[in-house]
Amino acid sequence: MHQIPGGAAARPFKTHHNALGLDLFLRIAPELYLKKLLVGGYEQVYEINKNFRNEGISAKHNPEFTMLEFYISYKDYNFLMDFTEELVPELCKEINGSLLVPFGEESEENNGEVIDFTPPWPRMTMMEAMQQQGVPSDVFRDIEKARAFAGSSNIDTGEKAGHGKILDEIFSKKVEPLLIQPVFITDYPVELSPLAKRKKDAPELVERFELFIGGREIANAFSELNDPADQMARFLEQVEARKQGDEEAGYMDEDFVRALEYGMPPAAGEGIGIDRLLMILTNTASIRDVILFPQLRPEHQ
Repeated sequence: MHQIPGGAAARPFKTHHNALGLDLFLRIAPELYLKKLLVGGYEQVYEINKNFRNEGISAKHNPEFTMLEFYISYKDYNFLMDFTEELVPELCKEINGSLLVPFGEESEENNGEVIDFTPPWPRMTMMEAMQQQGVPSDVFRDIEKARAFAGSSNIDTGEKAGHGKILDEIFSKKVEPLLIQPVFITDYPVELSPLAKRKKDAPELVERFELFIGGREIANAFSELNDPADQMARFLEQVEARKQGDEEAGYMDEDFVRALEYGMPPAAGEGIGIDRLLMILTNTASIRDVILFPQLRPEHQ
């Protein structure tokens, strides 16, 4: 339970602590607390954790899910791509005895696909991946052209969505479902990544990647932002986004900014969705089938 939900863009569940007389939130991510441990001198930390996000249910989404999250001082997101490229294939071999995993149902018309976990995996920027699917490059540079393209593609982004949010919606609809084989997508807009370090040669982007397998995000990682002034400014932008109606935007967390003022070393952090990874490794179509007791609608209300 957290007093301030942070570490991800998500609507939290609310609860009340009777003994303390406090309204609290079930955590949406452990990120800010694990990074405070880096400030405290722990150079490598991890947690296998339950998170709770008050959002829709689908074959790929469950409001309660399990994640592995870890942080390593004096490393960056390039190190984590190499690390993930070793970790996941080793896990695949341990579970399946092979780096080739069936994907999708077999039928008379379709033999099903096979996901090949053999490294190295391709690495491409978000813009490159969108261009491969016919999204014009000027959509990435101009918010009005991005909004127009989304409208012409029947992608609902909302009237007040920022440029990064619009690009994320376009990517989710046009690109993500087609990323079946393992691929790292890099260089996200800073608006989508309020806790990630900016790229030195392109400060409108951040040092971040997401790993996609089977048409879904499996891991999210970045070089961690450790500049307290920049972090404060981004929290303020998140607060303003909440005022504009974005219920997934983050809150101000002055305690975390204070921790950064004490000094957090350069670091890289990553979260891996264990439930989704298990779906891929076991060729399971719905996330509810890899969770022991998923929350379902009652039979009788």
